[in-house]
Amino acid sequence: MTDVITSDNVASVSLKDADKDPQGFAQELGTSFVEYGFAIIRDHGIPDDLIHRAEEKAKQFFALSEDVKNGYFIEGQGGARGYTPFGIETAKGFKAHDLKEFWHVGRELPEGHKFRDVMADNIWPAEVQDFRNTFTELYAAFDEAGVKVLRAIARFLKVDEDYFTDTVRDGNSVMRLLHYPAQSEPTGEHIRAAAHEDINTITLLLGAEEAGLELKTKDGRWIPVSPKPGELVINIGDMLQRLTNGVLRSTSHRVVNPAPDRASHARYSMPFFLHFRPDFVIEALPGTVPAGEQPKWPPISSHEYLLERLREIKLT
Repeated sequence: MTDVITSDNVASVSLKDADKDPQGFAQELGTSFVEYGFAIIRDHGIPDDLIHRAEEKAKQFFALSEDVKNGYFIEGQGGARGYTPFGIETAKGFKAHDLKEFWHVGRELPEGHKFRDVMADNIWPAEVQDFRNTFTELYAAFDEAGVKVLRAIARFLKVDEDYFTDTVRDGNSVMRLLHYPAQSEPTGEHIRAAAHEDINTITLLLGAEEAGLELKTKDGRWIPVSPKPGELVINIGDMLQRLTNGVLRSTSHRVVNPAPDRASHARYSMPFFLHFRPDFVIEALPGTVPAGEQPKWPPISSHEYLLERLREIKLT
């Protein structure tokens, strides 16, 4: 079994520094993404009162009866919208399902939008007051913070600062409300979230201050990721790893089961999986492929890649 050490070398930065010292901020953030695939960001601009309101609304939903929650499960949609029950999502390469349930909120598109055929309408639980308004507001705040982070990543990669703005405009981004129930009995081979890499461009995560999130280092050790309350954990997804030909790492991470003294506590978190727009073709950026070598991965559209990966984790 690998040792667990502290994560002191994962960058912890203030998004305010992106304006004060754009290049220094980009370098610190990018270096952490190269080494760990992760960083922690404070002063991200998502209001505390919105975060607390969203956390309360999520808890209210997950406290509903199983019959009510299951009424929001949409067969055949791969969990893209609405509720996904406990015991379905299974990490690639694992047989044991994760110990979690979740709700997905996607982008709201107007009638006639060209991506409506691949991005479904949201559904909203009638039982939780102000659920729609709260999470529509949080989705927009995540979207805005994500673009700011991508501008810094663009500077680190030495491409135009606004390179990513159009690639994620109308992107198929998904906000996930996660509930890992309290554990009152042995879980066997199941853990809250088995080791996996994220599919998307970058992930912005709120609610990781409850212990359990760990990342895998280049030399195979598992280390905890421990933000303070209200801070964002950011990690690189497979789409951005492909786009940068592996320069930025999409790192294996997991959520381990709680220590005995915390087993009676449920865990809640809210990741925002920021995606490229569905028709964006992911192919290695100029300058990321060493001279004389071929790209590590062939070109593929964002939508085709998403479907490929959803099949692997048993959501479609």
